[in-house]
Amino acid sequence: MVKIKDIIFICLMVFASTILAQGSLNEYRLIEVSGLHDSINYKFVENQQIYDQGWDTLVQPNFWRMLMTMDDDSALINIGSTRQIIRKVAVKDWNKLTNDGKDAIRDSVKKHYGLSDEEHVYMTSGKKMFYDFEKVIPSIGRGIEIFNQNKVDPFYAQVILLIESPNKMQKSPVGAYGSFQIMRKVAINLGLKVNKYVDERKDFDKSAWASAKLIRTICIPETNKMLDEKGISYNSSELWYKLLVLHTYHAGAGNVKNAINYINPTEGNMELITTLWHTEVGAFRNASQNYSQLALASLLELDEIIYNKCKFIYYCPLNEI
Repeated sequence: MVKIKDIIFICLMVFASTILAQGSLNEYRLIEVSGLHDSINYKFVENQQIYDQGWDTLVQPNFWRMLMTMDDDSALINIGSTRQIIRKVAVKDWNKLTNDGKDAIRDSVKKHYGLSDEEHVYMTSGKKMFYDFEKVIPSIGRGIEIFNQNKVDPFYAQVILLIESPNKMQKSPVGAYGSFQIMRKVAINLGLKVNKYVDERKDFDKSAWASAKLIRTICIPETNKMLDEKGISYNSSELWYKLLVLHTYHAGAGNVKNAINYINPTEGNMELITTLWHTEVGAFRNASQNYSQLALASLLELDEIIYNKCKFIYYCPLNEI
């Protein structure tokens, strides 16, 4: 039996094809979804490039998708550079092992797969407790609206919210805070009040405004500068470019520049991003490598929720935000 939302989806594909033929796709990047929560409609940024370009088939995002649906009492033993899963283990059993016992397992994995001594073998626990996307869905529309008002692609608002604040607002080990995980000094430089009496990073609208300003005035210009220095052409609507901007947002322009210089790419594409995923230089290490992987995984999980639970999907132009 054909479901109503399948019919709507087919109609949308025909409509999108018409828009493409007219050369005005950028005006129809948003979808409005009904039926996720009671009678409330939500708006999201469409991310068709993920599927058209094959990002959804890559091992790394799918590795993180698996962890996003696993409880934290389970973990995956995996190879750091490729995220190849070796086996699933119970965290309590892993924690019973001595450090020598854990190292013995890591060494046996390296030997079996012919890996170098420098390769990392990780035990990565489930992240389901943190990545509760149902809780962040209601705030995405407001983030999209604020970013659009600040002339910043709302794609960034959606992705950052999915990565940084699905379960609860908390302070990171390095001091980033709020729904958009902004560092204290950065927040102050952007115009937010952060002192012992008040921290405006906890205010969603102010945090979103600061995040949009950070991307518009620092992350995008610095990313463009890196690419210009390498003679790499780019289009701000391309997914690889947006993922690189997200790396700059998370790791800082200096750290991303060091990684880019180390890689020394000659063109911008998927390969540039996937190479970053196993590049370690200076402070650009595991957490920095993971950021765009988490972005892709989060977007794929959001799509899974939308297309499995919604009743209707509509395209809407950006000027209707």
